Amino acid sequence: MRSFFRQPFDDVMACLEPIVTVKSPIRAMGLMMATLIVAWFIYVPIHELLHVLGCVLAGGEVQQLEIARRYGGALVARVFPFVVSGGEYAGRLSGFDWKGSDLIYLATDFMPYLLTVLIGVPLIRLATRRRRPVVFGLGIVLGLAPFYNLPGDYYEMGSIITTRVVTWTIGSDAGDSAHASDAPEPEVAKAPAEPAFNELRSDDVIKLLTEVVTRPGERGLEGVGEIAVGLLIVFVGMVVAVLLAFGTYRLGRLFSGLVLPRTTGSALP
Repeated sequence: MRSFFRQPFDDVMACLEPIVTVKSPIRAMGLMMATLIVAWFIYVPIHELLHVLGCVLAGGEVQQLEIARRYGGALVARVFPFVVSGGEYAGRLSGFDWKGSDLIYLATDFMPYLLTVLIGVPLIRLATRRRRPVVFGLGIVLGLAPFYNLPGDYYEMGSIITTRVVTWTIGSDAGDSAHASDAPEPEVAKAPAEPAFNELRSDDVIKLLTEVVTRPGERGLEGVGEIAVGLLIVFVGMVVAVLLAFGTYRLGRLFSGLVLPRTTGSALP
């Protein structure tokens, strides 16, 4: 279990060591950072479009995807009619129909992280074997995506699972005020039977916590008791999110073992 949580940190340190110990570490680090920045601006619109793909392949429908102008939102909007340039986030699937199916919702959230499993983690593992600042830069963007998206997509996945388990446990009638999605959240179709505490599903846990504490009524919570339960559900959802993030990295590790050649002294642990 300990290695499960240490793997990402151990891999990153193994990549950094040969880079910072060269004769010109500043040049190597500069190359890595330049690669990281360029890769990030390319990755963001691809990431958002993969959310769309995940939704459609799972059986959902997409009405609107926001991509910030600095990430090429205006250009992407010329190609895809459902894309609008702008929004308060780098990118956000702000209008989609998940047909009341948590599986569609989860597929929509998780699809971009197939890049982590199939490309990102293998790149990081490849960079641990030899000094490759460019490969490591790409690996950071793709391979560590689950961790810097913990407050976003991964919390949303964790909250989907948590609220569904709560619904199975106490029934969807508990938390009657937690049924309809509110404006800041993705615009989804009315589900036949929405989960309890539905408003605690969110792709921005920081904003969610702020609203739970300062404006709990907007999240369907009334009274100290409901607020306490809401905060507990958010906490559990975040724990699930962390487990999912490390689990995704572990899947990438396992896939790396299949696709990367084993060499003497550099076998994948």
